[in-house]
This record gives sequence, C-alpha cells and structure tokens, in this order.
Amino acid sequence: MKKTLYLSDLDGTLLRSDARTSEYTNRTVNRLVDEGMLFSYATARSFETASKVTEGLEAEMPVIVHNGAFVLDSATRRPLWSARFSPSEEAEIYGAFTRRGLYPLTYAVIDGKSRFSYLWDKSGRGQRDFINSRQGDGRARMIDSEDRALDGAVFYFTCIDDEERLRPVYEQMKDKYRCFFSRDIYTDEPWLEILPANASKASAALHVKELYGCDRIVCFGDEINDIPMFEIADESYAVENAAPELKEIATGIIPCNDEDGVAHWLEAHAEFTPTGKGKEENTAESDFPAPSDLKRTVTEKQ
Repeated sequence: MKKTLYLSDLDGTLLRSDARTSEYTNRTVNRLVDEGMLFSYATARSFETASKVTEGLEAEMPVIVHNGAFVLDSATRRPLWSARFSPSEEAEIYGAFTRRGLYPLTYAVIDGKSRFSYLWDKSGRGQRDFINSRQGDGRARMIDSEDRALDGAVFYFTCIDDEERLRPVYEQMKDKYRCFFSRDIYTDEPWLEILPANASKASAALHVKELYGCDRIVCFGDEINDIPMFEIADESYAVENAAPELKEIATGIIPCNDEDGVAHWLEAHAEFTPTGKGKEENTAESDFPAPSDLKRTVTEKQ
C-alpha cells in the first residue's frame, strides 16, 4: 500500500464557522492517526493561533503555518523548514507599503522567537481590530518607529486596509513574491499577505511529504491560497463552501466545513497501514451524524 499524507487547510475547511474543530472532527482524526493515518494541516495562521483553534487534536505532527513560510514540529515548536526574505527584499516590500501610507504587520524571528511588529498610531481600523484580537499574545510587539519594523529575519508581511489602497501594492509585488489578496472569511476585511517567492503551502507540503517518507498527498481546502497545494496533490477535495476557482481544479467536492466534511471523508476513505496501536473502540455517536452514504456526497469531476 502506498504511504499517503492527508493534509487539510484549517479556516473554512477543517474548522467550522465558529473557528474551532468540532468534537467529532477531533475524535475522528485522533483515532485515525492513532491507528496509523498520517495527517497534518496547512494554514495561513501562526502556530500559536492554529494550536488554539485546533485544541482537542492530539496528534503530534509537522504542521504548515503562515501559508507555507514555516514547517514546525507541533510537539517542540522547532522549525523544520522555513522561507525568509533577504534584507533587500524586506526593504523593497516595506517601502511599497509605506510610500502609499500603509504600515503592515511584519512577522520575523527576533532573538530566536517568532514576533509580529506593528505601529499602532499608523494602523487602520481593521488592522487595529486584528491587533486587539491578539491581546495577550506574546508575539505582539508594538514599535514606535518605522526603523524597527524590519528587526530580525522577516518572513511575512500582512496589511489590513481598504481594497483600493492595497491593490496597487499587490499589483507591484505579485509577480515577484508569493502574494494573497482576499477578504477575511470572518470579518470580510481586505487583507494583503506577502511571503517569500519560495513560500507556499505546496512547497511546504512537499517537505512534509518527504519528512514522512510518503508516496502520495491527499489534500482538502476552501480558498484560492490552497490552489498551489491542490496542484501538487495526487487527490484534492474542496469543501462545498469553497471558492469556485478551487472547486474547478479539485478531484471532488465534499460536504461543507460546518458538516465536518473532511473528517467524514477521512473516516470513509482514508487508507493506511494499521499500526496496531489503536485506542479503545469509540462507540459514541457524533452530534453531527455522517450522511447515510458519504460516497454520494462526493461529487467527482468527470
């Protein structure tokens, strides 16, 4: 049997609309991983926020965070692979924002720790709301000067502002770096994210595939930032609530995130060599029962 890595996006895919994994998803994934399934997730989130919204998933695994900029060991938080900007690239990108009166959040490794820096007085409403949502986050670093924005080894820029102000930066940077310009699925605020050119969920997924010694990748997603990952996967499944562009290239369509589509698919279709370490059989009924015949809910592309 070929060794398969099952890889899922989080927001809008593995997570429900309340930005949490359900009890059913946690129980199902934990059991399958304990029995031998190889599973990981790929997310635009940092590991700090991803670990909170997936509380209940007990599997220790390499995880992909910051849209592919980092692969981390979930048990030790040790970076296993990363993509970073050169100093000249950092300056070019930051200048593209500031020349238009925009001051992005800059994510960097500073003194061996992941931090994000921001200028509060120069942040717009949407960006301030995001910063406020991270109160108590040890990574947050308020600075008082633009000169400190590029401290450390920068690996990620993100800016939340009006679409018409962000678009010129996107147009200038999109052909040189990995750029994502979209609206947040929870707040509908326009976000522009810029990563190193070699950072993507796809490149990080191939690294995790190599770490696991896998032959195949089966992935799940919902947004356009999942397209590179879908393109390198052997099978790819879009949840019903996914962007049309992703559905167009998917192997099939599965039930939406609020119906635990990924967990139901894994329970019905995941193939792996049992380790013989499975926990006591779980007979508890899910609060959200699976469809009577999951195979009928998977729309295969012809």
